[in-house]
Amino acid sequence: MSAPAITKNAEDMSHRQILEALSGLLLVLFVALLSSTVVSTALPKIIGALEGSQTQYTWVVTATLLSATATTPIWGKLADLFSKKLLVQIAIVIFVLGSVISGFSQTAGQLIAARAFQGIGVGGLQALVQVVIAAMIPPRERGRYNGYLGGVMALATVGGPLLGGLIVDTSWLGWRWCFFVGVPFAIVALILLQLTLHVHTERRENVKIDYLGAALIAAGVSILLIWVSFVDGTFAWLSWQTYTMVGGSIVLLALAVLVESRAAEPVVPLEIVRERTTALSIVASLAVGMAMFGGAVFLGQYFQIGRGYSPTEAGLLTIPLMAGVLLSSIIVGRIITRTGSIKPYIVGGLIVLFAGFVLLGTIDHETSLVFVGLGMLLVGLGVGASMQNLVLAVQNTVPLRNIGAASATVAFFRSMGGAIGVSVLGAVLAHRVTDQITHDLTAAGVPVTGGDTGGSLNIAALPDAVQHIVRAAYGDATGHIFLISAAIAVVGLLAAIFLPRATLRTSLDLPATTDVEA
Repeated sequence: MSAPAITKNAEDMSHRQILEALSGLLLVLFVALLSSTVVSTALPKIIGALEGSQTQYTWVVTATLLSATATTPIWGKLADLFSKKLLVQIAIVIFVLGSVISGFSQTAGQLIAARAFQGIGVGGLQALVQVVIAAMIPPRERGRYNGYLGGVMALATVGGPLLGGLIVDTSWLGWRWCFFVGVPFAIVALILLQLTLHVHTERRENVKIDYLGAALIAAGVSILLIWVSFVDGTFAWLSWQTYTMVGGSIVLLALAVLVESRAAEPVVPLEIVRERTTALSIVASLAVGMAMFGGAVFLGQYFQIGRGYSPTEAGLLTIPLMAGVLLSSIIVGRIITRTGSIKPYIVGGLIVLFAGFVLLGTIDHETSLVFVGLGMLLVGLGVGASMQNLVLAVQNTVPLRNIGAASATVAFFRSMGGAIGVSVLGAVLAHRVTDQITHDLTAAGVPVTGGDTGGSLNIAALPDAVQHIVRAAYGDATGHIFLISAAIAVVGLLAAIFLPRATLRTSLDLPATTDVEA
């Protein structure tokens, strides 16, 4: 089907019809976000109940990000070739199965494996929602609807931690319902999508999927992330394990680039990645993903272990972060629709994000909650103004036939940044906590054993004197990982500054000439 026909179909849709079609997509997005946020405040109790370690705590989050990252470009490419509606529904089914398996896990290892499978569905949902919306709404009008996306994001990120805290604090429910709770939402989303989503599918002959390229990318990224998680803990930085894993990852990714350059239907089209706006948006998204995912995932741990609050209280204390996301995504989205300009708001958002991380970088286990809340608010404002709009900037520069691959490529690097961020910052946190606990226990005259150095997150099982030392170590170490997040955010800011100024187009497909200012 030609691009003009698609544009006409979109223009025939009223605002109400678009909202009806968006209802199922927004619920899908809510379900995907809920899967991670509902366990954020509950993870300390979950890992404690399963007798897991700090490394396993990190990998419960990283496993989902890893599998989502590896599969995102595949989902995006499939969306350019096959039915977008069917692909979204398949992703939901995979997500539901992963949720159920996670809920029945008996060990931390089983939970990590189940979360990895669940991440395959999450990767599909985070890529396909953006792709389907891009196929329905022109970039200029999309800023208006990004407000709704921001509202759903804020609802999931605010409601998720609160819901997770309530679940684990309610004796007759238990932590397993943190994974079961998303299942009914997913079923409702399937029904809504069947009734309301009608996106044209362009039938193409001789479709070839680059399975080799996808496998090489997934393997290369996975090995790198596994190395990040275990280096300086299980083995040294300069060791045969490091040389083998890092060298193997570089070789696999280099082969992936070679395969992608020759594939008829590459998973990550290199001509799109080489385009200036896309390349810079990828760098900025990579940095935002590392800073945002890597930093925010440990806030629940900070409030519970470092400050001693319950999961429910920890969820309430994260409200400033989510309120910032909600406010900035709605307000900035409407301004972008009215003006058609996008770069100033991305740059401004990353400046605010940096400022927020700098503030959070000064916290310890006794910092005023008002000060912590201010830092979280700034981080939320920065994320809401930059994250979704980086995807929009890329979508504005590519033709409709490549919208899936382009959107998924940005989401891929953002997720990869998130997975790297969680792994790196988790490793830094674990290392600093272990050193600090060992030092403080020795100073207090308490014999140090393997079980006393923070390996287990079941803090309640420790003696009172040791509990105080462990909580202080976690509270003080958290500030250091936010300083690292601030440094990473600077990289994203520099990339955003060099983005070309562009006016968002009002058509679904790319016109013959783009309105790009010098």
